Amino acid sequence: MNRRTRRTLLAVAAVLLMLAVAIFLRSKAPPEAARLLPEADGILYVNLQPIRAFLRLKNHGDLKPPTHDPEYQQFIDATGIDWEQDLDQAAVALHRMEDPHGPNGPVAYSMVLVGKLTGPKLKNWLESHAAAQESYAGHTIYSISSEGRTVRITQIGYDTMAVSNYPTAEKIHSMIDRHRTAALPFANSTLLAAHYHDVPLLSLAWGVGQIGLPFSESGTIHVMGLELPLASDATIVASVAPGLPMQGLLHLRVEEIAPTETVAAQQYADLKQLVDVARIFTAPLGETQANRGLKELLKTAQVSQDRTRVVVKATLNQSALTAFTGEDAASPAQGGASK
Repeated sequence: MNRRTRRTLLAVAAVLLMLAVAIFLRSKAPPEAARLLPEADGILYVNLQPIRAFLRLKNHGDLKPPTHDPEYQQFIDATGIDWEQDLDQAAVALHRMEDPHGPNGPVAYSMVLVGKLTGPKLKNWLESHAAAQESYAGHTIYSISSEGRTVRITQIGYDTMAVSNYPTAEKIHSMIDRHRTAALPFANSTLLAAHYHDVPLLSLAWGVGQIGLPFSESGTIHVMGLELPLASDATIVASVAPGLPMQGLLHLRVEEIAPTETVAAQQYADLKQLVDVARIFTAPLGETQANRGLKELLKTAQVSQDRTRVVVKATLNQSALTAFTGEDAASPAQGGASK
């Protein structure tokens, strides 16, 4: 082998090595939609593509379009966008407001939406509804009034939109700036850098940080009228990940990171008691589809503590999912899953 051949092979090997490293880093990095989000108190993400693929497979490719109310149908006709069909990914940043009773409410949001979200009809709709427009870094930002707040919207990619109702333009400017460095796998917010590694691999939906903010009331989290033993500023890592067929269809996981082990021990006791009480109260409920799904879910719920971390896990199996989706669960395969 001559010198020129060796140099060529070394150059090819170096390129392949760099490519492999880049692919590995990208696989460990948060989704691009989440990386574009600005600094925030909490972040939520959902990937709708595998969910739609599963529903198509389950329904043998037959997904009947839902009937829309007239107002939403007018929006679809005007923009060419049906969120239920065209939105593939959504990443949401939550921003705590200093005055929860002020004009901006307790929390503001910034969002990155990915999907079939472009076209002249959408541009015309934004222009016709915008109270003001701003040009920033080559992007047009449309300001639209909604429920007493200003919602800023801009197209940052051919399939990507950024939206924010933060009181100032700071957050949407940040998302535009981050889009320039989107190719860098770890160019993301402080919150993602600190906690994304806690999110289980292949999660379809997840949240990190103070994700209880939208449900906060007097400093605590309320869901469906139930007060959870969690503070609204608690650091939480929650996820929904697919499981193997024999283990269950979906794995639900909620982890609270407490400031001390003493606090974690109290949270563990409170959450375990909440799960036990929920099982008792749901036991006598009628056998409706929703009640059956809730009972199946609570059967698998487990609470554990590891130092400052308290984890609640549950499995949504085929029987429970069928109950929640309102389908007949009487097939042999489904019946065996519920035993």
